[in-house]
Amino acid sequence: MKIERMNKGSWGKIKAFFDLQTEDGFTIKGFKMVEGTNGVFVGFPSQKNNDDEYHDTVWADKDVKDQVTELAKREYENPSVHQMAEQEVPIKTEDVPF
Repeated sequence: MKIERMNKGSWGKIKAFFDLQTEDGFTIKGFKMVEGTNGVFVGFPSQKNNDDEYHDTVWADKDVKDQVTELAKREYENPSVHQMAEQEVPIKTEDVPF
């Protein structure tokens, strides 16, 4: 698995949003890197229901959650070549189709 896109910033306790791509080609959108009281953790995609509470829409066992957290931490601290190249490519207005 790999981080597809990571949007860094500061939204309260949220430090980044990212998408995850599996080896099988699935992209799961809506992960969050959160600064908690015990350090950084990854919040899995969730949705707000009628009770105004958020409920996870993706579940994984502890080993997978730990792998995703470590992958996200590495990407946050040292963006991959793919991410860096994506950020450094300027968009020319003549290339925009609209």
